[in-house]
Amino acid sequence: MTKKTRKRNFTRNFFIFLSILGPGIITGSVDNDVGGITTYSVAGATYGNKLIWTLIPAFVVLFIVQEMNARMGLVTGKGLADLIRENAGVKITFFIFIFLLGADILNTTTEFAGIAGSMQIFHVSKYIAVPIIAFLIWFLVVRGTYRSAEKIFLAFSACLLIYVVAAFLGRPDWSAVGQSVLHPDVTFDFSYIAMVISLIGTTIAPWMQFYMQSSVIEKGLKIKDYRFTLIDILVGCIATIAVAFFIVVACSSTLFVNGVGTQINDAKDAALALEPLAGPLASQVFGFGLFIAAIFSATILPVATAFYVCEAFGFEAGIDKSWKEAPQFYWLYTAIIIIGAGIILIPNAPLIKISVWSQTINGILLPVVLICMMIIVNKKEVMGEYTNKPIVNIIGWFTIAILVLLSLFLLISSFI
Repeated sequence: MTKKTRKRNFTRNFFIFLSILGPGIITGSVDNDVGGITTYSVAGATYGNKLIWTLIPAFVVLFIVQEMNARMGLVTGKGLADLIRENAGVKITFFIFIFLLGADILNTTTEFAGIAGSMQIFHVSKYIAVPIIAFLIWFLVVRGTYRSAEKIFLAFSACLLIYVVAAFLGRPDWSAVGQSVLHPDVTFDFSYIAMVISLIGTTIAPWMQFYMQSSVIEKGLKIKDYRFTLIDILVGCIATIAVAFFIVVACSSTLFVNGVGTQINDAKDAALALEPLAGPLASQVFGFGLFIAAIFSATILPVATAFYVCEAFGFEAGIDKSWKEAPQFYWLYTAIIIIGAGIILIPNAPLIKISVWSQTINGILLPVVLICMMIIVNKKEVMGEYTNKPIVNIIGWFTIAILVLLSLFLLISSFI
């Protein structure tokens, strides 16, 4: 192959990748939502660097899970909800999705809490910010197309890298960070295990699996696009874990070392507490990142929820469809937006408890979704020659076993 031919092939492949770029990066980035940023902030402020080690197995599992998602979508042309209904039956599907719908309403409420909290950092009342943002989010989806929405989502994904700046402004001890990764300090008490489950639940959220597969389908990708889709997923997973890492480091190097970790209940508290310790710029950078993440997730999460609920029960769904073509999809999407934003406007609503429990419920529901995925992706009648390789099955089932054990530990400990 001549040098000119190699250059031409590289250029062609690069433009093919750019055309496919989107589902993996967006799905990964949206995992760093308000609940995620809150969880990472509290973890860093409360435990310092002790929980950074969890991000390494989280990256491996995140990549494998998203790869399975994408592969199922590329091969079958169907969403995960559709496949669960076809393979598990309507009754099991109904109970799974009732719990997922409840969890996602709590998650959406958390996103609007993030919008309210981040705007308070910039001295804007939640009674002004939340209704305006809620309407703009609703309008973007109802009046937009998947192609236009995807471009906006990619821009939001890039903005989340601002947390790298927040971490460096905190002047962390990088040798201590490295030691925490190489020599993790694991303890077996209720609070520590609950935080581990919350970290896993927010890094690999149940609803994310449905969005990933549906976005592959909406983009019209096929199995011939698998190689480029895999790169898209890898980039998204690296960005996701990098943002989580720098949030933990930012809070650990400032809030934890100064002994104010016990005062941090959410991401807004973390942003405000950074000002006297790392300067106003660090606080504003952290707050801006929270605002972007909140809008990003408050847009995608209700879309994903409406999509998989409608798909599970045989209704038309998708941003590219009109209200007349998919009324159930748009009504459900609208209802989730109204409920999520409405709860935030209630005086003295227990927003911190909603945020913490939404992430913990995610961690408990995740094994259920992953078990369904593992069963379906290994069915030759569904996947043909594209079933899982043995190593993927080993990692997948091991992950599920660990998550089940952690969830049982949390439930038993809470009763004791």
